[in-house]
Amino acid sequence: MMASPFIEKLRADMRLRGYSLKTEKSYLGWIRQFIYFHKKRHPIDMGAEEVKAFLSWLANERHVAVNTQKVALNALVYLYHKALNQELGDLNFSLATKQRQLPVVLTPEEVQRILNQLSGRNKLIIELLYGSGLRVSEALRLRVQDINFSHSALTIRDGKGKKDRQTLLSQRLIEPLQQAIETALTVQIEDNKNGLGPSMPNALDRKYPNAYKQPGWMFVFPATSLCKHPYSGVLCRHHLHDSVVRKALQPAVKAAKIFKKVNCHTFRHSFATHLLQAGCDIRTVQELLGHNDVSTTQIYTHVIGQHYAGTASPLDRLISNQ
Repeated sequence: MMASPFIEKLRADMRLRGYSLKTEKSYLGWIRQFIYFHKKRHPIDMGAEEVKAFLSWLANERHVAVNTQKVALNALVYLYHKALNQELGDLNFSLATKQRQLPVVLTPEEVQRILNQLSGRNKLIIELLYGSGLRVSEALRLRVQDINFSHSALTIRDGKGKKDRQTLLSQRLIEPLQQAIETALTVQIEDNKNGLGPSMPNALDRKYPNAYKQPGWMFVFPATSLCKHPYSGVLCRHHLHDSVVRKALQPAVKAAKIFKKVNCHTFRHSFATHLLQAGCDIRTVQELLGHNDVSTTQIYTHVIGQHYAGTASPLDRLISNQ
């Protein structure tokens, strides 16, 4: 199905501004929903009132989560402020309600039980999520040059918010990572024989046309098949899709008899919580996770009850006085 010229124009504008593919897909999806909600009226003929009505409908009729509503708002702010150069002013729409939810965290013993049900590449990826506090997308985007074995560090490039950061590399993962890199470089050598290689970021394949042959640019976890680059259309090998890891994780959780709601992000939550429990400074944890604000990291102090430090239950006092 062909996209409308207007949508294609927005797509080109987002790529010019350097938006990620994930953001591009999300924003275009919300803009389409906005247009359909208003019976296919063109956005240029609408404004603040229509945006307010759509966002309020999401909250009151669709009962979306507050973060979902925020993404929709960001998409429409982009549409009007940047693409159409039209101010929306104070929208004063109905906010989606949100109860504070504590993240699901595994105990170290539960982490080990799940890891015991995994093997090979999938186990290594989950170990990276827990051992380094990575998002699954960050683990899968790792390239050979991002791993510093001598300093036991990983460099996460272009993470959430387009930020680079460094985080820990577990000593236990050095040997399996070296083996994964050896396997990946074998794939790269075979691809190079056909003039192919890993997908390159930010049009670097045009600036450095032979960079795809350099081992440093190879993904540690390459996809099993080739694909066309979404920007250039050049045939290349991208990194492994996150659905592969998610599909491997759920049977492992079930086999480990863990009855919590576990997903890939649970291991990042567990990384942060276990560091704090071990006495690690919250600012260090904030830096390792790549949070802009320490208040985001502070949610983990609630998980471990640190904000109640020194507070005893009145029942305990009652019993101790008997």
